[in-house]
Amino acid sequence: MYSHIKHIFFDLDHTLWDFETNSREALSDMFSKHELEEKCNTTFCEWIDVYEAINHQYWNLYSTRGITKEELRYRRFYDAFLHFKYDDLELSKHWAEEYLQISPYKTNLMPGAMEVLDYLKPRYTLHLITNGFKEVQNIKIDKSRLRAYFHTILISEEHGVSKPEPEIFRLAETLSGASTGECLMIGDNHDMDINGAKGANWKAIHLNVAGNNEEKPGTVQISELKELLRML
Repeated sequence: MYSHIKHIFFDLDHTLWDFETNSREALSDMFSKHELEEKCNTTFCEWIDVYEAINHQYWNLYSTRGITKEELRYRRFYDAFLHFKYDDLELSKHWAEEYLQISPYKTNLMPGAMEVLDYLKPRYTLHLITNGFKEVQNIKIDKSRLRAYFHTILISEEHGVSKPEPEIFRLAETLSGASTGECLMIGDNHDMDINGAKGANWKAIHLNVAGNNEEKPGTVQISELKELLRML
């Protein structure tokens, strides 16, 4: 299936960089520091569930250009506070800045990430495509010691196109020197990574860690990165 593949493109967040663990560590510290348990009359566990659902909705909105970067950064916190009847717009804006000063410096990676990259690097040309913010993603990549693995790092904000738009995959081909039939995308987001790659006529592998999605016809799924060791 992958005999013609020469270039492998990875997503960053939730695929290599353990976004959930790193984000929760940063937000737990902030929740305690700002005494949110008293202000919101709730526990961190309850608050983080609400926040993550809101954050996911806002990222989907951002990907379709329905919201600006600045709005996303503070409104996700403001809405999470409002859910618990705590209204503090200024604190929300402060959290937007503080969160970005803490979370990108966390270095937890998805299980097996380094082992898989070490295995693949001598065999394929590796690249990265991420929809995140450029200043944040570059810190994550450097602090987690990922940069040396990749020939091309494509951060959507730097080019004005994002997954799942076909243009970002065509741009990735141009920057990497790859042809369409040589490209494989690996990512956790079925809509952004997998459907986007398929729309560009790339091969794709869906990292479905949660294992709670319906079977997607024609989609190759793995539940952990180490499965790639026997596939590629």
